[in-house]
Amino acid sequence: MIKVTFSEAGDLMEKIQIGRTELNVNPLGLGTNKIGGYNLFPNLDDETGKKVVQTAIDHDVEMIDTAFMYGLGHSEELIGEVLQKNDRHKVVLATKGAQQVTADGKVTLNNTPDFLTKSVDESLQRLHTDYLDIFYIHFPDQDTPKAEAVGALQRLREAGKLRAIGVSNFSLDQVKEADADGYVDLVENQYNLLQQDAVKELVPYLNEQHISFVPYEPFAAALLTGRYAPDNLPHFEEGDHRLTIDLYKPDQLKANVAKVEQLKPIAAKYEATVAQLVLAWYMKNPLIGPVIPGARTPEQLLVNVQSESVQLNDSDYEAIARIFA
Repeated sequence: MIKVTFSEAGDLMEKIQIGRTELNVNPLGLGTNKIGGYNLFPNLDDETGKKVVQTAIDHDVEMIDTAFMYGLGHSEELIGEVLQKNDRHKVVLATKGAQQVTADGKVTLNNTPDFLTKSVDESLQRLHTDYLDIFYIHFPDQDTPKAEAVGALQRLREAGKLRAIGVSNFSLDQVKEADADGYVDLVENQYNLLQQDAVKELVPYLNEQHISFVPYEPFAAALLTGRYAPDNLPHFEEGDHRLTIDLYKPDQLKANVAKVEQLKPIAAKYEATVAQLVLAWYMKNPLIGPVIPGARTPEQLLVNVQSESVQLNDSDYEAIARIFA
């Protein structure tokens, strides 16, 4: 991963270069599926969501990552409202599309050039901007040649509507197909300390090709926040979506919580929370690019921002890696 050091107001700060572009971004961003994502999370409040975005901008959280599927465009609309009151150029704005919704509410995947072009134009309208810093194909469909799909986004980049092109939830073979012409700048896939499959084959390839890797679900559905303990395991009611996540299944849950428990004394050394320690570990990891934890409230966002002051030494970084090896 290419990291660039800048001098700003006399202070040195490290930014991450996005793919092969001239776009650089702070290591800590914001994922916004809890901002307007009423179809994903219960009891979300729009005004609180907008305050989260404003707080992020006020604290130099540059990358704001959203998607059509977060509330079927509602997350984009809320972020667009906030952007209108701020300097658009302070934000590295990323969104995603690929989902086609029928009149009866059925969602299908569509990577055709016409649909992606339409998706970008509609996202621009909802976000109240004339360009996107990053647009991802959110999921691959079954039929569209991936280089053809990315080629449509390249034409939009040449037209000034995009600055960088990404794909999300693509396998290694699909990434190679998508990048046949060298147009892909980012891949956003699942990765966290408990789910590290991406670094086995995909991420080494991306680094060779100078493609940025953006991990999502950095807290592994809250398991990596430190809120649970061996004597305080989570219990879910029937129908809770976490019951479908492998990490929470009975044969894995105790072992996963026990691993996270080992982070608590390390976090205490840095006067940090476990969640802040985890984010600091990601930001020190040379294999991955910007990290985009979510936040439901401004207070949660500010706690995440404090992780930037946690400067892990090499010994503790390696100790954490061994726990989850």
